[in-house]
Amino acid sequence: MSNPRIPYQMSSARKPIEPPAGKPIIVHMVVNVENWLFDGAMPRKIITAPHGAESIPDIPNYSWAEYGMRAGMPRILDLFKSRGIPASTSINAGVIEAYPECSNAMLEAGWEFVGHGMHQKSMQGEEDEAGLIQSALDVLKSFTGVQTRGWLSPGLKETTDTPDILKSLGVDFVFDWVVDDLPSWMTTKHGPLMSMPYNVEINDSIVYAIEKHATGEMYQRFSNTLETFGRESSQNPRVLAVGLHPHLIAVPHRIHELERMLDDVLARDDTIFMNGSQIADWYKAAEG
Repeated sequence: MSNPRIPYQMSSARKPIEPPAGKPIIVHMVVNVENWLFDGAMPRKIITAPHGAESIPDIPNYSWAEYGMRAGMPRILDLFKSRGIPASTSINAGVIEAYPECSNAMLEAGWEFVGHGMHQKSMQGEEDEAGLIQSALDVLKSFTGVQTRGWLSPGLKETTDTPDILKSLGVDFVFDWVVDDLPSWMTTKHGPLMSMPYNVEINDSIVYAIEKHATGEMYQRFSNTLETFGRESSQNPRVLAVGLHPHLIAVPHRIHELERMLDDVLARDDTIFMNGSQIADWYKAAEG
């Protein structure tokens, strides 16, 4: 079975479009801000249980994530604020209640809020997926005062119905289908839904929590991609999305990687930072 939502097309065959403000490399920083439930199984683990005896509460792995919410987020917020860089936060709606100080700081910083479920838990197996998505969107709208336009499923995991549900609830773009370096249009029962470029390669969860590379790998991948896009973007713009988590990139021995990434982009004349809605609006207009 081929891709049921996005018709296949080689990137080299895509129609050329005008870059935003003449800047063909669009950098999208996506900070995943999550609510790991204290009384549940942890989504990921840095420490395995002695003798394989898993238990709840899982204090060391819960604390691993909570460190990011307490000590990591201020570092990320400071880096972005000091450089005037727009960002998107893919946020579990449960964060609003669990971490109000952090939520308010992101709102005051002007970050775009992207739906990311209620808690950091896969939607696969949920009895009422539409109800869960609606509840998450309602919480975010109540907090931000605006309709949430984007969605990133926890763990990028969807059901066969997710795109149809998202479109029916007014979502404009989704990050789960990482198939190209420019947005693509997905088919749904309720009309087209934009597939927004994301990243499972330049993503600190993949690099450090799953593949367990040494510090420096994230920056190297980013730098290499920036160099490649610098060559390719003469043909068509490229979206360079970066997936970040405060308990991974914002620990003391890695935060310099994020700082170098931001400064490398700012030092170039062919790059622009944009959030999800800015990219979606540009692409829709540029495509005609």
